Amino acid sequence: MSMPVILTHPDCALHRPPQGHPERPERYAAVMAGLDSLSVAREEAEEATDDDLLPLHPQAYLDALARNVPTEGQVALDPDTWLSPGTLRAARLGAGAALRAVDAVMGGEHFKAFVATRPPGHHALARTPMGFCLFGNVALAARRAIDRHGAERVAIVDFDVHHGNGTQALVEDDPRILFVSTHQSPFWPGTGEASDQGPHGSVLNLPLRAGTTGATFRKVIADHVLPRLDAHRPDLLLISAGFDAHKDDPLGGLALDTGDFAWVSTALCEVAERHAKGRVASVLEGGYDLDALRDGVRAHVAALGGQG
Repeated sequence: MSMPVILTHPDCALHRPPQGHPERPERYAAVMAGLDSLSVAREEAEEATDDDLLPLHPQAYLDALARNVPTEGQVALDPDTWLSPGTLRAARLGAGAALRAVDAVMGGEHFKAFVATRPPGHHALARTPMGFCLFGNVALAARRAIDRHGAERVAIVDFDVHHGNGTQALVEDDPRILFVSTHQSPFWPGTGEASDQGPHGSVLNLPLRAGTTGATFRKVIADHVLPRLDAHRPDLLLISAGFDAHKDDPLGGLALDTGDFAWVSTALCEVAERHAKGRVASVLEGGYDLDALRDGVRAHVAALGGQG
């Protein structure tokens, strides 16, 4: 199996929240350090245009973000989410990279792709930034697969420590898109109860208690996630890859390790082999311990390439 293509851009480091914020530019350096030890092709991301974003984010929202970008310093959009002079470019690069990843795997250029960008995207709502996120990168990618490439069924698996509330909100009205999330609960943002299956039953939320170990996580994946994916038979598998479920992460309370990320990545790729011609596009979400992020990304991308 060939290694995935990496979609990235150094300007993702230009998003600069205030000093001490966990979503700091050093995250990008850690991700790149994790990838440097792997033999992977890299492609420079391009910014998503307004037309690329409009399927899920209205023009008024895009205009409001642009108006609020400061010429220096930072502007708070909410207590967690900030704009700096380079933030909007970084966020548009992230969305553009996710869309390009879908084009690459659905178009047959690559079987796998990993989007190594920041800030993350899975908390962003249609008209509201949230939780460090401005644009729903993975949700936009799912729409792209259906609208441009004719995918009949898409699956999104989110293993970030936080529930991907934005992704769920952006895709749950389309039963062609299965959204699966493992996440710590009770925990921020307070969504993702197991009883929440979306209006069409196309949502599978699997809340995990603080302290959940890798053995329990793997059992949840094997017993619940993999059968549900097999039943959905996706034409494309999308991953929201959050490495803040690691036991060393300062924001989370789960107890996974690098081996667990490699294991779940391999298991998801096996689903893609069965149903989606091996097509996987993975998008970086959280991960705030720099060493755990570096090692998690390395293990995840190696597993995508069949080296897990």
